[in-house]
Amino acid sequence: MTTLHPPAASGPRPAPPPVRRDRRSWTGWGFLGPFVAVFALVFLAPIAYSLYLSLFREQLIGGTTFVGLDNYQQALRDAQFWAALGRVSLFLAVQVPVMLGIALLVALALDSGRLYGRDFFRISIFLPYAVPAVVATLMWAFMYGSRFGLVGDVNDALGVTLPNPLSPDLVLASIGNIVTWEFVGYNMLIFYSALRVVPHALYEAAEIDGAGQFRVITAIKLPAIRGALVIAAIFSVIGSFQLFNEPSIMQPLAPNAITTDYTPNYYTYALSFNGQQHNYSATVAIVMGLITMVIAYAVQLRGMRKGA
Repeated sequence: MTTLHPPAASGPRPAPPPVRRDRRSWTGWGFLGPFVAVFALVFLAPIAYSLYLSLFREQLIGGTTFVGLDNYQQALRDAQFWAALGRVSLFLAVQVPVMLGIALLVALALDSGRLYGRDFFRISIFLPYAVPAVVATLMWAFMYGSRFGLVGDVNDALGVTLPNPLSPDLVLASIGNIVTWEFVGYNMLIFYSALRVVPHALYEAAEIDGAGQFRVITAIKLPAIRGALVIAAIFSVIGSFQLFNEPSIMQPLAPNAITTDYTPNYYTYALSFNGQQHNYSATVAIVMGLITMVIAYAVQLRGMRKGA
């Protein structure tokens, strides 16, 4: 019987062709491309166009001419702009801590588990956020009216004279009340969601150590939701500097208290659509955006710093 043997190898097996490591895969860009295109179209392009507009000035004689940084120098000397910025800064310093403080107290009450009707209370606090800002502002503005609203009805019914919420001295506080009413529920939901993910082991350890509720709040809950507090503070800072809807809607009801330069955003709008100063309006918007970015970044650094 003949045994068949495999043919002897004539030589070493050839090595497989090397894999090219420098070839880039475009699959990731295929998924990312639509977002990049939309982002560039709706975010980067308007900023670039605003920067372009801010370098020109439209004049009666000579048309649109290149002026470089002259518009920025004018903005830095603009008393109306700085008065509007000071007004929203005061609004920020008072309204934001009050709003976040109320939202935090409500979130802590909901998380405590000792609040009767917690679900109903939670949806009731959040409900104003679902009301459109225009509707909320109109509703509160008409209640503020001393001749036709709730304040006027109370004056007539009781024979008293309540302070006019639409007066120059109180209108900023009245706007702050509207904004607080609108956004307490939104911030409460952020804080409450952060509280729900705190590990229960921490509460059990605190109970074993005999810690009271106040100690649990200060040592466990507040440090655990620090990131949520910072995020809510940043959003509130940005929203305060973007204040526009409330003063613009209330302006016809309080023309002596709310002028077209009441807030920086309202001033920018008036410059562009009422004064036809598109180039200078773009400049003011860019300056305001830079100021907002710097302050929001400072809040972030301060809030996330260890030991703060």
